[in-house]
Amino acid sequence: MLRVLASRRVVGAAAVAVGVHGSRDKLPIYPAPDPEVVLVETPSELEKRIGVARRAVTATYLDAHARVQSVISRWIGVEQAVENRVKSLIAPDEPLTPGILYVGVATLTGSVLARNRLFWRLTLPPTLLVLSLNHFLPKTTHNVSAYLAELEEKHFPTLAEKHEIAKQHSAMTWERVKDATKSGRETFSNGVATLVGKVEETTGLKLRETLGWRDRVVKAAETTARETLEKAEETIVSAKATVDAKVEEAKEAVEQKVEQPKRLV
Repeated sequence: MLRVLASRRVVGAAAVAVGVHGSRDKLPIYPAPDPEVVLVETPSELEKRIGVARRAVTATYLDAHARVQSVISRWIGVEQAVENRVKSLIAPDEPLTPGILYVGVATLTGSVLARNRLFWRLTLPPTLLVLSLNHFLPKTTHNVSAYLAELEEKHFPTLAEKHEIAKQHSAMTWERVKDATKSGRETFSNGVATLVGKVEETTGLKLRETLGWRDRVVKAAETTARETLEKAEETIVSAKATVDAKVEEAKEAVEQKVEQPKRLV
């Protein structure tokens, strides 16, 4: 009996195995999809080195291009700054076309006149250049001088201080020369007037009326009186301004003293 059961189980198991194998070997009704093919790119060693070199060359090119663009931008900024500075130095009411030509002609004339002397050749053209600039382009020359003085004071303060002292001494010397010339002229005029008066007393001739000195004396007296009056007015105005400033300072001091106790309270 046991043998019969065992044989039946073996037959059942064989039948199940044959059924599974038959179902696996059976073809499907619909076509099976194509399997997906994945390609993995694997660069060679030569390609890797070429890529590294290309990236290095590209980075170098971009860096050089950025530096060139920076230099160009700075140069454009310098050009604009110079242009603006030149426009600010040139006076709008002074035409450059005839004035600069006259300055050049005066400077070249100095070079021609001093061509045989080394000392005059080095000193005369710059002197004529400065004088002609002050004569034909006074406002532009003043602007340029002020700009140069500003640069000197900014970069060379010690030299600017010495230059300012030299300018003050030169101005004082020039004023003394003018005063001496004026006093000498007045002394000479008084001496001539005295001599003419003595000649008139001796001879009885009216030389002053003949020479027209009476009108000159009257005009000189009027000019002197006018100058004295103007100086007096300037002195009065300056004194008034000083007094007003002192009064304002006193008012501010009083107000500050009044405010201090209030703050303490």
